[in-house]
Amino acid sequence: MPAFRQVGEKQLPNSILFMVWSPKRDLIALANKAGELLLHRLASFQRVWSLAPNEDTGKEITSLAWRPDGKIIAFSLADTKQVILCDVEKAEILHFFPVESLVSCMHWMEVSEESSTLTSFCNAEDETSHFLPKLPALPKSEEKSDEVMKLLGDVRLNILVLGGGSGFTELYAYGMYKIATLAGVVGTCRSLCLSSDLKSLSVVTEIKSTENEPEITYFQLDTSLLSDCLPEVTRMARKFTHISTLLQYQKLSLTCMCEAWEDILMQMDLRLTKFVQEKNTTTSVQDEFIQLLLWGKASPELQALLMNQLTVKGLKKLGQSIESSYSSIQKLVISHLQSGSEALLYYLSELKGMALWKQKYEPLGLDAALIEDAITAVGSFILKANELLQVIDSSMKNFKAFFRWLYVAMLRMSEDHVLPELNKMTQKDIAFVADFLTEHFNEAPELYDRKGKYFNVERVGQYLKDEDDDLVSPPNSKGNQWVNFHQNSTPLKESPLLFPYYPQKSLYYVKRIMEGVIDLCLQKPAEVIGTSVKQAIGMPLYTIPTSTDALPRLFELPSLWNDKKSGMHYIVFTMPEISPCKLYIMRKATDLSRSVSSGLVAIDLGSLLNRSIDGSAEASRYSCLDARFFDDETLTVVLKEAVEEEHRGRILAQLPLSPVYAGEEEFVLDPSMKLDQQSGNIPVQSVVLENQWRTLENMKAQYVAVNGIRKVSCVVS
Repeated sequence: MPAFRQVGEKQLPNSILFMVWSPKRDLIALANKAGELLLHRLASFQRVWSLAPNEDTGKEITSLAWRPDGKIIAFSLADTKQVILCDVEKAEILHFFPVESLVSCMHWMEVSEESSTLTSFCNAEDETSHFLPKLPALPKSEEKSDEVMKLLGDVRLNILVLGGGSGFTELYAYGMYKIATLAGVVGTCRSLCLSSDLKSLSVVTEIKSTENEPEITYFQLDTSLLSDCLPEVTRMARKFTHISTLLQYQKLSLTCMCEAWEDILMQMDLRLTKFVQEKNTTTSVQDEFIQLLLWGKASPELQALLMNQLTVKGLKKLGQSIESSYSSIQKLVISHLQSGSEALLYYLSELKGMALWKQKYEPLGLDAALIEDAITAVGSFILKANELLQVIDSSMKNFKAFFRWLYVAMLRMSEDHVLPELNKMTQKDIAFVADFLTEHFNEAPELYDRKGKYFNVERVGQYLKDEDDDLVSPPNSKGNQWVNFHQNSTPLKESPLLFPYYPQKSLYYVKRIMEGVIDLCLQKPAEVIGTSVKQAIGMPLYTIPTSTDALPRLFELPSLWNDKKSGMHYIVFTMPEISPCKLYIMRKATDLSRSVSSGLVAIDLGSLLNRSIDGSAEASRYSCLDARFFDDETLTVVLKEAVEEEHRGRILAQLPLSPVYAGEEEFVLDPSMKLDQQSGNIPVQSVVLENQWRTLENMKAQYVAVNGIRKVSCVVS
């Protein structure tokens, strides 16, 4: 291996808490004390983008992980207790979810490729495009809806593992859908590693106790249910992930609808506010308009408002803009809400089919009854959206009649010529105008709308309110033959085939019910899979002195690594208190039924480099500051001399592991004693480095992050 070449060096304004290399490209993600997330390129270490902390997401980043395809970064925040998935190309937040406990470490792994069952699954995945239309992009955020789809990524299962305080451990399939909540871990997680064959999860935790110093412990949990049912888990997680993205899509569509509705209010209010302020008569706006409608003569104030402030031209413009807002709400309901709900129904029905295949999916906790409830809830939501469409229709009719009438009245006031076809006004039209006036200009306190001061679009707006209150003016179903028939027939009332209908509730309320029910049917598998995971090994490693300096936790050893080819978990750690010049490597098989030779080895760092200075052949002793796996055969370490002198820098070195495992000795653990008490019995190997090291000049190196695939490392002091 050639000596190392330094590519760049950079001084950063804030101290770095975390650094992780992208698994696929020469990019490194850094999180700093200020709460920023930075992405740097290897070449000259230039910054690609930075994501500043904001109020909604949070300021304290506590852990970082890349999705195995390198397209998404996940990071967790302490102050808001959220996990956020961020798009690497555009630095956009695609998805976030709350977690119960503070996340102290995360690991994102991908299932190894050999499972051939996945190919048949990929074909099934493509079938959906035959049955479902492509979801239309959302108007204002065209990128967003495609982004939501980007979250799905590869079909191959990848799992984001989160670990936190007091044994909190959760697995999220595709980084979005919670697939298991694990018990069986004690203490605060320091690092995690789920093996790529899904057979076991290794966790290193720190257990604090009141009397003693904190103790570092290693756990290995048996996750064989996931590996045994891999095709089923993948298929289920995939469907659930689709459902989560669709719920996000519905949420964004509703937000767009609310914006369009607020536009209408703002525009009318602006015109009317001044008029109401200047008006000294006691009559209300509504009375003034009705007077004009009945007698054809306006009071001087109203005339001044219409002629001077609104003007004929302004009226036309106002009419057009309000009409376009209405029709954009209508479009959103038809093209987005309805097609999103249809897709939801499709995936839920597929899930229900899976749940009925009991021998395969019952161990994973799929419950057909819960999914049935979810399907019903989506049906209710579709009904509510249809009702909103009808309300918009009738509102638009009245609204057009009103504007047409007002236009004619204004032409008369300005003594312009009125075209004969505009002049015709039937009794029906007059009724529409009167309807519009009573509906939109009422100033009765109980109907007072918080958003519109003198004008309200309450009929449509009430559906878009995120509250539990009943609708102010629910649709009138008197004389509706179907409603009467349904209410008088007992079998129909109790029929499970009809979707329940909430005539008194808003669209938002029904959406919340739907989300709650879907969440319920998504939660059950996480509990069932979680209870199947059992602790196989729990082994205290060593105690650590309670440190005074608050160093960021990510960098501390032990570090974990999963060797995919040989199916091993590696744990690297040091015991600075007992033997500062040794580095320990423990390895365990991911398959818990296998045992491993030389399970625990110590490397003596004393005789690594025999270099002489000034001709004197003194050998210096080294202690290890940080060690990370470069690839399956190599360990990258940062070393410092036991007695540090001013003119010597710290050392970055590559340790080959093959000589370490050449020894025959086995270490036999005495379960009655702690590991650090029997450290003298651990077989010691010495390794000599030829040219695989370099001194880091003028730098108090402390931590290193490496990526063996791209052959890069980054050192922080």
